[in-house]
Amino acid sequence: MRVLSRLLGGLAVLTLPFGAMAQDFPSKPIKLVVPFPAGGPNDTIARVLGEKMSQILGQSIVIDNRGGAGGVLGTDLVAKAEPDGYTIAVTSAGALAISVSLQQKLPYDTLKDLAPVTLVAKVPEMLVVATSVPANNMKELLELAKSKPGQLNFASSGPGSMPHLAGEMLNIHGKVNLVHVPYRGAAPAVNDLLGQQVQMVFLDLPVLLPHVQAGKLRPIAIGSTTRFPALKDVPTTAEVGLPQIVAENWYGMVAPARTPKAVIDRLNKTAVEAMKAPEVKDKLAAQGAILVGDTPAEFGAFMKSEIQKWGEVAKAAGIKPD
Repeated sequence: MRVLSRLLGGLAVLTLPFGAMAQDFPSKPIKLVVPFPAGGPNDTIARVLGEKMSQILGQSIVIDNRGGAGGVLGTDLVAKAEPDGYTIAVTSAGALAISVSLQQKLPYDTLKDLAPVTLVAKVPEMLVVATSVPANNMKELLELAKSKPGQLNFASSGPGSMPHLAGEMLNIHGKVNLVHVPYRGAAPAVNDLLGQQVQMVFLDLPVLLPHVQAGKLRPIAIGSTTRFPALKDVPTTAEVGLPQIVAENWYGMVAPARTPKAVIDRLNKTAVEAMKAPEVKDKLAAQGAILVGDTPAEFGAFMKSEIQKWGEVAKAAGIKPD
């Protein structure tokens, strides 16, 4: 009995730090990893959210930009961090879902090595065409593409990117043969589209919005389930007869796996509260972001569904893992 009592006592001592840690969390600054360079949409969303969360928690949240490999390097840093809630990330659909199918040696397992905290925001992809393209809507665009198989190009921000896969979805569900032209980022893709070097592109709505509003690019459809308030006349893909095409870039908060549930719940509660603040809504709405703020379980289920969805698109399009 004495041996058993000592063992039980020892176990109680071992569990104390986790309970105390969760109860006192956070007692020091939190590192919020952004797996992309400063200034991009992921960085902006993380900074606006992190600033408000810091105010709510009464503790500093320090942004740590760790760009590389399409968000994989920074996300991996969090996957391998101490599971105490002091190293977290706001990372992208590419790093959490798309890369699962397109990278042969992904250094982490999204569903096993990372703990979902909340889906922060969705940013719809918009399909636009160059003004020289004789198509004003999806029906006319598909008819044009079918009359010229293999002669129309769609640009992307890179092989295996969300814009690439969105274009492939258009090929699959629109039953057309558009040729993919990859670029190293959104900016050069847009420049060539404006210069009539390519005919169309799916890209994050905020990137295209100024050019659409200036009349330099023609919008065809938004790859979301709802219309965008600033472009009320632009239909969704579902409204033009292609409900299978839902292309929304998204950004979610994750922590290392095995982070105590109480810590995850505190981070979730704080993030969701921050997203409800008017100043956060206003700043991120200007970025074209649709705030979500769901539960860890809901975000986990969403990630799983996105991994399956984009894996199926990559397979159907014949995209091989790098």
